[in-house]
Amino acid sequence: MTPTFPPTHEVFNQVPDLVPYDAADDAALLEGLRREGAAWAEDEVRALGVLAGGIRAQDWGRLANEYPPVLHTHDRYGNRVDEVEFHPHWHDLMTVAVEHGLHGAPWRDPRPGAHVARAAKFYTWGQADAGHMCPISMTYAAIPALRHNPELADRYEPLLAAPHYDFGLREPSSKRGLIAGMSMTEKQGGSDVRANTTTATENADGSYTIVGHKWFTSAPMSDLFLTLAQTEHGPSCFLLPRVLPDGTRNRIHIQRLKDKLGNKSNASSEIEYQGATGWLVGPEGRGVATIIEMVNMTRLDCVIGSSTGIRMATLRAVHHARHRKAFGALLIDQPLMRNVLADLVVESEAATTMMMRLAGATDRATDDPQEAALRRIALAVTKYWVCKRAPVHAAEALECLGGNGYAEESGMPRLFRESPLMSIWEGSGNVAALDALRAMIKQPDTVEAFFAEARLAEGADRRLDDAISRVGKELADLENVEYRARRVVELMALVLQGAQLVRHGHPAVADAFCASRLDRDWGIALGTLPTGIDTAGILSRL
Repeated sequence: MTPTFPPTHEVFNQVPDLVPYDAADDAALLEGLRREGAAWAEDEVRALGVLAGGIRAQDWGRLANEYPPVLHTHDRYGNRVDEVEFHPHWHDLMTVAVEHGLHGAPWRDPRPGAHVARAAKFYTWGQADAGHMCPISMTYAAIPALRHNPELADRYEPLLAAPHYDFGLREPSSKRGLIAGMSMTEKQGGSDVRANTTTATENADGSYTIVGHKWFTSAPMSDLFLTLAQTEHGPSCFLLPRVLPDGTRNRIHIQRLKDKLGNKSNASSEIEYQGATGWLVGPEGRGVATIIEMVNMTRLDCVIGSSTGIRMATLRAVHHARHRKAFGALLIDQPLMRNVLADLVVESEAATTMMMRLAGATDRATDDPQEAALRRIALAVTKYWVCKRAPVHAAEALECLGGNGYAEESGMPRLFRESPLMSIWEGSGNVAALDALRAMIKQPDTVEAFFAEARLAEGADRRLDDAISRVGKELADLENVEYRARRVVELMALVLQGAQLVRHGHPAVADAFCASRLDRDWGIALGTLPTGIDTAGILSRL
């Protein structure tokens, strides 16, 4: 007789899958969308949210990361081809992003609120996959820089903003839509782009011959690239197509793909310009000033990308706690876990609310000097702080799932690996902090704009008022200010977030933020909110 045994593999006390979920069902996002002038886009944002959180799109993102791009430098006969092969779902992700205008809709249809609508869609669709948002962001950011050469802008801008993803190696003007990249970093310089050694020599026809090596070029299958190279007048900006007007390949050779911590679906590469052909964008010697417009746009996307990751981590942690029991009660009903989860939500809402304010400033900056000044300083300080918070937040959220969160299939390791990137891209922490100081020194109106924005909330919360006063004292003391740059910029970022939450956020979230981040009744780790916080009100936001 065969012995019988009690069942050992009965599944209980496990959490149902979060997917499918509505990625746009986000109070802070939708409130910001309406407040910042893009209520007209809410239906599209909501539709995109259902798609982004659906089983199909989530599988696209998972598979594009599990099967990363592969470089083919030569064909079977030994001919140089410099092609990167992507998983087919990479192209599905790109198609949706482009068709919804995440790469260029504000340039094609610059109605009021266009950048706000685009930010909301970027945040929503980015929950399917972060990697493909890199070329989407660079395409969006390339157009303001390209406009420094009106002839090139007339030729390429309509295609860069077109709602068509047209992948393949062809001459740009023959395609229905284009993707742009940028290539600045060199191995000896990093953020110090003025130390670049790539050279550009003018030809008789007005083009330039580019020779040099670039250490980090993401999305090397893009149709066009903006790059920096040295002329006799200094660093200058150039546009290089992958295929030249005569149909021949430009001499842009991919040396290898980077084996990165995260961002696996996206190809990042080292390339060499071996006599590549480019065209000048902006004056010679003014390349950094020209391309900085592209950098500022991608910095906005760094804030959006980090806010997206923070939101996703929060959702997964709260979802897990609502379904998992320990010691006789659901995790979410246990006081210490409520403290942790509420703190995660506060961090998320602060990031998202500030992100939408920055998008609104981007919309208004063209016609409003004060909004332009605010955007200049607020982008730098927010990029520093929100992107710094993402890895800390991701680690705490992962821990809420315990060992399940450490398993790859939970999705949390992928989220964690992605989290440091936005703080590195377009200027790591020190660069962003020092850039904020530089803006305040060179453009004093940015300081005025900062205080004007913060003081819109003055009188509503004593803790915020005190923090605004502390910023004033910090900025009045210039001794060792560069050494103190991170402390100063952190405080400025927190004041901006606090002002937005006090004016526009949920009262429980605003109170918790002011008590912890501004009044300093907070520990070093997340989950150290003071007593008396309305955790039920905070958790009701999800």
